[in-house]
Amino acid sequence: MSEVTGLARLWEQVWAKAYDVTNHVGDRLLKRVNRAIARQSKLPDQPFYDPADFPWIQHLETNWKVMRVELDRLLAHRDALPNFQDISTDQYNLTDDDNWKTYFFYGYGFRSDGNCARCPDSTRLIETIPGMETAMFSILAPGKRIPPHDGPYKGVLRYHLGLVVPDAPDRVGISVGGEIAHWSEGRSLVFDDTYVHAAWNDTDETRVVLFVDFVRPLREPMRTLNAVMIKIIGWSPFVQDAKRRHRAWERTFDQQFG
Repeated sequence: MSEVTGLARLWEQVWAKAYDVTNHVGDRLLKRVNRAIARQSKLPDQPFYDPADFPWIQHLETNWKVMRVELDRLLAHRDALPNFQDISTDQYNLTDDDNWKTYFFYGYGFRSDGNCARCPDSTRLIETIPGMETAMFSILAPGKRIPPHDGPYKGVLRYHLGLVVPDAPDRVGISVGGEIAHWSEGRSLVFDDTYVHAAWNDTDETRVVLFVDFVRPLREPMRTLNAVMIKIIGWSPFVQDAKRRHRAWERTFDQQFG
């Protein structure tokens, strides 16, 4: 084994150890911070929220078909889009097949310039969302189920805008904190993903939503602390690893499709 190869393997081992330690410490810290966030939230601590409480949603719902046009072009290359777990490795606990595809625009300080350029109108709409931290198209293949799980951090809320939704509400939906909701094309769902949630598409058609995490409305001083925490999350090995993986996918995709 060459010296260069040995150093590369050592670096991989160090990176993996740092990743594990950071996640362990981060999980313990986040649990304490989440309790404080719940006390300082301007919104009740509950699974779902009324989209009418967020004035910016109306603009996205009015223009959802603009995103749908760009999405339809992407879906022609669905097989080349990355699986969620290929970008975010902790998703291996939830999915290990090719049936949950993603198309990232933003992710905790990371901007996919290539993806944004291919979908300029969608990007402009996404950028109107106050406090937007992550944004992507989330694509569930026919028959795909995402098992129950919970998100790590209460400082953001999750937004879904239905873009491609099978006309079978009894067979495609999402459960959050024991409450069940269903997507509709051009309509929105807002929820707290720290509640246990699961999703399913038991139809023979594809389901796609615009998937966004945005900053939870908070009172001071928690609002400032939340901004700091979000910066720390963006610098974490977990997010940095996801950025590295996404850039590698981008290079391959650009070579194939430009």
